[in-house]
Amino acid sequence: MTLENHLVLFAREPRLGRGKRRLARDVGDVTAWRFHWLATGRLLQRLAGDPRWTTYLAITPDRAAVRGRGLWRTPARLVPQGTGDLGARMERMMHVMPPGPVVIVGADIPDVRPCHVAQAFRLLGRHDAVLGPADDGGYWLVGLKRRPTVRPPFQGVRWGGPQARADTLANLERLGMSVGFLETLSDVDTGADLRSHHWR
Repeated sequence: MTLENHLVLFAREPRLGRGKRRLARDVGDVTAWRFHWLATGRLLQRLAGDPRWTTYLAITPDRAAVRGRGLWRTPARLVPQGTGDLGARMERMMHVMPPGPVVIVGADIPDVRPCHVAQAFRLLGRHDAVLGPADDGGYWLVGLKRRPTVRPPFQGVRWGGPQARADTLANLERLGMSVGFLETLSDVDTGADLRSHHWR
């Protein structure tokens, strides 16, 4: 039996004055809101219709999953992220998705393309896990084969800082899981990040 690939895009409901707070401090609430809304929409346009995987849009807060269809026109299946820190929410997705490899991508990485996702699933053919490193010490993508069991590596990870990738890799090593790596990309957290991507 061929198992289906599952792509989960993690996004926050785009509300003025909520989310992307570091970016908003540099460029203002309106520009930060506009970036978040457009970046998520463009990512969905590029990835959600690809027949090589089923795409889910995991939104926080949970009530936004009901309204999300009106925020972005997308064939992606909308699901709530649930409660807890980022690790708890990603772990939940790893447990609730149907059988098959799962790849999670953040919605604030403008350079993600279908080729990156396809490569991640290819790497999961010969590795237990895959990471897409970010240049700030975190990662823009994480995926798990989930066979024969689901062993999420997110316990005790220090999110939002330069230790997130190192902490996750330490967990993967402790669990005895092999890891494949994608190219390093950058997310958009500051005004300088936004300018470097020539965002319009």
